[in-house]
Amino acid sequence: MAIKTDAKRNTRLRKKLRTGEFQELGFDLFWTFTPEVSEEQIDAIVDQFIDEVIEPNKLGFSGSGHKAWEGLICTQAIGKCTDKHRQAVEAFFAKQPVTDLKVTELYDIWWG
Repeated sequence: MAIKTDAKRNTRLRKKLRTGEFQELGFDLFWTFTPEVSEEQIDAIVDQFIDEVIEPNKLGFSGSGHKAWEGLICTQAIGKCTDKHRQAVEAFFAKQPVTDLKVTELYDIWWG
């Protein structure tokens, strides 16, 4: 039995399987605040990150942490993050009191 390719699947099935034009690309993010950063500063920096990077780019961020953070970034609607999105995240954190910043390559968040 042959496996169907996306070209042979109808739109409804491609959407359900999140393939083809419905594929969603995202990336993971990891960082650690430096030891001298206070609780108030952590809250302010995370809020600033959401206000300046996530919301204006119509991205979603699902993450957690205290001094060390990790999370997933994807688009708010079905779509694909781009290298421009990754660069915006890296540029934001380059100006923050963090170490061990890691922004992964883009990957399929449903099948990656």
